[in-house]
Amino acid sequence: MSSMATASTLFSATSASLHGFARPGRTNAPALAFLHLSSKLPSGFPKTPFRDYRCSSQFQKNPGFAAKPLRTTGVAYATAATEKSIHDFTVKDIEGKDVSLSKFKGKVLLIVNVASKCGLTTSNYTELSHIYEKYKTQGFDILAFPCNQFGGQEPGSNSEIKQFACTRYKAEFPIFDKVDVNGPNTAPVYQFLKSSAGGFLGDLVKWNFEKFLVDKNGKVVERYPPTTSPFQIERDIRKLLAA
Repeated sequence: MSSMATASTLFSATSASLHGFARPGRTNAPALAFLHLSSKLPSGFPKTPFRDYRCSSQFQKNPGFAAKPLRTTGVAYATAATEKSIHDFTVKDIEGKDVSLSKFKGKVLLIVNVASKCGLTTSNYTELSHIYEKYKTQGFDILAFPCNQFGGQEPGSNSEIKQFACTRYKAEFPIFDKVDVNGPNTAPVYQFLKSSAGGFLGDLVKWNFEKFLVDKNGKVVERYPPTTSPFQIERDIRKLLAA
């Protein structure tokens, strides 16, 4: 069976949980290729064609390819996270100071693993900054966690990361200490996030700029793949703010 046939079969099998991958007139081949690759890989993508595709100029030239949230219809994510909330964790900020996430009680949060040298960097930082400015006075915040596990695309020190984000993209939302989001050294906050909302390839965070949407009570209500742009999440943010 050809690789495209295999990909097509996988696509059909998962169509119930994946939303439209491209706008009219766009080919779905990239999405099928992603499904074909993901079915064969148990962990992240640092040394596979996925890296070259996701964080390349070719990917940036096709902004129409943006997978929507991977959902489990009608089911609240509750695995291993029934009692805990995001507010139970303490993390270090970009300056190395402890921050209790309980300070964000009552706020809607979008939590993102960021990188400075990814093909997705410009679009995500630009849109994240725009959404933050639009909703920050309505009880919304963005928590950014730098991570260097995907293609080594966040190699800088904390001070370099902060300068990059705040100078180039005018990012005013909180940026925290660089963390691991996969593997034996996964930060506890990411263990919680992943156990609360499994993804298409299981618990693994797939790439830079995967996103978790958290409600005012500190519970994860949605998880979005890296290709979902912040602007595509705006409607879900508004719903939680109004709740």
